[in-house]
Amino acid sequence: MRTSLNIPQEVLESFDTTWQDEGLESRSRAVREAIHEYIERHTELEGLEGPAVAALAFDYEHTLVIGELHTVQHDFEDVIGTTQHMHHGEWCLETIFCQGPAARIRELVYRLRDFDAVGRVNVMFLQPELAEKSQD
Repeated sequence: MRTSLNIPQEVLESFDTTWQDEGLESRSRAVREAIHEYIERHTELEGLEGPAVAALAFDYEHTLVIGELHTVQHDFEDVIGTTQHMHHGEWCLETIFCQGPAARIRELVYRLRDFDAVGRVNVMFLQPELAEKSQD
């Protein structure tokens, strides 16, 4: 199926450099792989239930969203254990370490992804009960 996308020029240039450096045969192939990776990550995030531990890493443009981000962090203080923050000009990188119900952490991820000034939100989950069972 053919489709068209609106992508900022600098993002497309970076994407093209990446797939070419990896030796993929075409942009179409790279886009298909990127879509599959997105689906896998989203499906994993959607499928987690029960208690979990998570690290959320995200970048954002400080001046456009900092107040709203603080509000969200206060709204989710029941699952946020600690945060780390690093400045890089107008952009910031933040890591939030969470513990609590997977559904509540998932809700936090979706709230963060809802901000236009947030570039990416990457999530790494650890479910203690599953890890213990796999070691048995």
